[in-house]
Amino acid sequence: MKFAVKIVAATVAVLSVGGAFAQKGETVKIAMIEGLSGPMANVGQNQLKGWQFIAERLNGAKNAAGVKFEIVGMDSKGSPQEAQNTLKAAVDQGFRYIVQGNGSGAALALADAVAKHNERNPGKEVIFLNYAAVDPALTNEKCSYAHFRLDADTSMKMEALTTFMKDQPKVKKIYLINQNYSHGQQVAKYFKAGMASKRPDSSIVGDDLVPLGQVKDFAPYVAKIKQSGADTIVTGNWGQDMTLLVKALNDAGLKLPIYAYYAGVSGTPTALAAGGDVEVYQIAYNHSNYPGELGVIMNDFQKKFGDDFYTFSIYNGIVLMSEAMAKAKSTDPMKVAAAMEGLKFKGFNGDSEMRKSDHQMQQGLYISKWQKVDKTNPYRVEKTGYTFAPVKYIEAYVASTPTSCQMKRPG
Repeated sequence: MKFAVKIVAATVAVLSVGGAFAQKGETVKIAMIEGLSGPMANVGQNQLKGWQFIAERLNGAKNAAGVKFEIVGMDSKGSPQEAQNTLKAAVDQGFRYIVQGNGSGAALALADAVAKHNERNPGKEVIFLNYAAVDPALTNEKCSYAHFRLDADTSMKMEALTTFMKDQPKVKKIYLINQNYSHGQQVAKYFKAGMASKRPDSSIVGDDLVPLGQVKDFAPYVAKIKQSGADTIVTGNWGQDMTLLVKALNDAGLKLPIYAYYAGVSGTPTALAAGGDVEVYQIAYNHSNYPGELGVIMNDFQKKFGDDFYTFSIYNGIVLMSEAMAKAKSTDPMKVAAAMEGLKFKGFNGDSEMRKSDHQMQQGLYISKWQKVDKTNPYRVEKTGYTFAPVKYIEAYVASTPTSCQMKRPG
């Protein structure tokens, strides 16, 4: 399959435009409010390193605004309540920008808390960049002016995934297994709707919701999958809930095709490789084998940390903020928010846009397949002999879904 993959060195070209702005040389402090301890800590720690690595990579003259980004990790333990408490601590310490992504429950709590803070504290507003929480509500009925989503939401990813799956004749009996919170529930909901219209001949033979980060042994779930006669597994699981599911499938010798959201997240690729050749497809905004600048970033990150850089929305977040600051000629959060609305820029997949109506990033998506590395796809995920190779690119306009957001704007 041929690709028109658009890879960019996103920040250099704009530096010559507009000269030296007032904000050049300023330090922009960003609080990363995330689960840095607990069952999903390996994911949060990877992403903290990712934010700090990309900020360092694109600081100063390497970004459009000429600013220095400083990322400070603050542990929410993955809890919505702790996330709100951590937000208060961050505000007290003078942070005006926060980022978070792991867990839509925490994201919804933060978006609400930030909106209330901004209403009560004019002149001290905070902006929230969400890099991974994909509940569609965040840019629909729960949308807010201070919240900007860098990832594609579940409805966008599922539109792309079901469009791909409808052309897979082997997919007939599907078992859904997802985490029992808003994200997992939405994965199941949008999958059922998408397949009902695109592949009415397929059927759901199982639909399990598991408590987030609490299941230590997935063997009972795997036994149910086997008993159901499923020929396909669909899961939005991430972190240990994905890794332990794969390990249980390996232990049972059950090699069913898996269609997943987060098969490439910390720990899971190693578990997949231990199972030998297994058919896995991932829907995401990225894959593992970018040429050019992104390829160099991935290799340098792995050399430095012994881990993979997989949260590419971090890259777009830094580029988006810096270009908005250059446009606004300011690092003031409200001026930057106004500049981010509708901003079009060159992201890691080429043309990207922060949609003004709901603050949902519009970007292309990939279906990638787990396979052994080869000359075309040489990146060794988690230093295994395997990689996620792109098999289909879905243009931004195809993956885009409508919004019901009624944005309340300041003033």
